[in-house]
Amino acid sequence: MSAVRNVLFLMCDQLRRDCLSCYGGRVDTPNLDRLARCGVRFENAFVQSGVGGPSRMSFYTGRYVNSHGVTWNNVPLSAAEYTLGDYLRAAGRNATLAGKTHVAADAAALARFGIEVESERGALLREGGFASIERYDGHRPPGPESAYADFLRAHGYAGADPWSDYVIAADDGGRIVSGWQMRNAHLPARVAEEHSETAYLTDRALGWIEAQGASPWVLHLSYAKPHWPYLAPAPYHELYRGRDVGPIRRGAQDGTAAEHPVVRAYRAHDEALAFAREEVARHVRPTYMGLVAQVDHHIGRVLDALVAQGRMEDTLIVFASDHGEFAGDRGLGEKELLYDEIVHVPFIVCDPDQRADATRGGTEKRFVEAVDVLPTILDALGVAGAPHRIEGRSLLPLLRGEAVPAWREAVFAELDYGFRRARRVLDRGVQECRGFMVRTARHKYVHWQGFRPQFFDLAFDPDEYDDPGAETGFDPDRQRLAERLFDWLATRKRRTTVSDADVERNTDTHQARGIHLGVW
Repeated sequence: MSAVRNVLFLMCDQLRRDCLSCYGGRVDTPNLDRLARCGVRFENAFVQSGVGGPSRMSFYTGRYVNSHGVTWNNVPLSAAEYTLGDYLRAAGRNATLAGKTHVAADAAALARFGIEVESERGALLREGGFASIERYDGHRPPGPESAYADFLRAHGYAGADPWSDYVIAADDGGRIVSGWQMRNAHLPARVAEEHSETAYLTDRALGWIEAQGASPWVLHLSYAKPHWPYLAPAPYHELYRGRDVGPIRRGAQDGTAAEHPVVRAYRAHDEALAFAREEVARHVRPTYMGLVAQVDHHIGRVLDALVAQGRMEDTLIVFASDHGEFAGDRGLGEKELLYDEIVHVPFIVCDPDQRADATRGGTEKRFVEAVDVLPTILDALGVAGAPHRIEGRSLLPLLRGEAVPAWREAVFAELDYGFRRARRVLDRGVQECRGFMVRTARHKYVHWQGFRPQFFDLAFDPDEYDDPGAETGFDPDRQRLAERLFDWLATRKRRTTVSDADVERNTDTHQARGIHLGVW
């Protein structure tokens, strides 16, 4: 029997792996470091997309982007897809949300099947299977799905839109300025730290956990930070101002005619035009780092509460980021492209079971992916999954030091840039903008629809600066990775309406059903 009764699934938005001190980063993150000492820090964790929506749907379904179909933000998750909440509900459990998911409802399917959006079932489908105590995505003023605006007004932040007027606004010598303008990143937000987004979500989560008492629970606490707008409340706005923010990394090909056409097209985006200037990156990074430190502080509050309630002994804790951030590296901003700055993420799991004591406080170098979170949670809770749908693998054998004779040797990620300006720069149709990455310990290969591939030899070029994808000297390695990518694409789990057990049960049974083929 597993010791796991509860699950806390922590996620940050747009958090770079190399920020955390437990990964050798420049931000002091004592609470995430503490979590790593309680569990396992995964060195080679990768997400399935560098875009939040697709990446999160892979976390929530255990399926790759090419399987669940959410290729970009605000693309609805098909009502036919099963999520963590669906699997748990079938076992009499709930998955509860406090924070961000990026789930977009499949309104067309709900209308087709006559399911009212505001019904109990419609609400679950709308929220990706989560029972929401607070849905807060943090991209725009909170709507009716969130109580944050009312919370702000109750604490003296008057107005129709206190989020824009206080949370992402600053006072610049008596002039109110917006956090959407990165030039204002050095200023403190007009909201007090205890009323900020990160503090508010933590308060909601802690209140909910306490209300559960001794009952088992599953909570997804999903922070909207350190995602833009880049504005932090005091004192976090100045915590790293004037300190070392690390090198702004650029390779010899970056920004030249020799770089890949898709990467070059991304340089036409507004964020790239700004972050191409090193002074912009050095101005914004201290605020980004302060937002990371703030998240770490509040995660510490959650860990302290679990200790006080005796819940560390029976709670599986999973911490991850949905993707990284360029922050000026390569002269780029935002994320999306399939470099390691974006798809190689922090990932920590603390398993309370005594069988995990042998790995506690250690590191794991084998490849893990976002799709592994769902099967790991189901395995820990003893909930049956669906092998014909789920494409990830449970990490419990790695956490509990079990012998695993065969583990994955490659990870995969995808990008659909059809929604982005780069598509028009390249004069591509909306169905002609896909990129697929396969990465092994030694190589990375990215197939770009309609263009040459990207290729990196990570043994000699770990920073992915030199892309010889157009050269001929690497043909055997490129060919091998291209074949591996094709095999992966060809083996995605498309048959989702019939289980593997059904197939086994109905194999070669046609004669028993009165169908006699080819009898002489």
